[in-house]
Amino acid sequence: QVELAESGGGLVQAGDSLRLSCVFYGRTFSSYVMGWFRQALGKERELVAQITSGGSTSEADPVKGRFTISRDNLANMVFLQMNSVKPEDTGVYYCATKHISTPDYTYWGQGTQVTVSS
Repeated sequence: QVELAESGGGLVQAGDSLRLSCVFYGRTFSSYVMGWFRQALGKERELVAQITSGGSTSEADPVKGRFTISRDNLANMVFLQMNSVKPEDTGVYYCATKHISTPDYTYWGQGTQVTVSS
């Protein structure tokens, strides 16, 4: 069983920076792909960024060049550095994970609210 715990959300102004953190518990962290998702009010949840067990990253087009995902395999943590945030970045951000052999994300954190004011 894997558990995830996010932190770092809050209320910021457009143009500010914010760093989300997620702690991974329960299994061998280095065998898992990590992702950050977000869900805005009234919208479907979307993948923001993901990082493989080997450190390869990908970001969704709306955040490319502004958000960076990273991981610390010694601390069992994944981070989302959010720069130049925009009001449309507002939503609940979820940390999620899947084993490298699994196609779908399996475990989810409880979510952390990010609100960007204009």
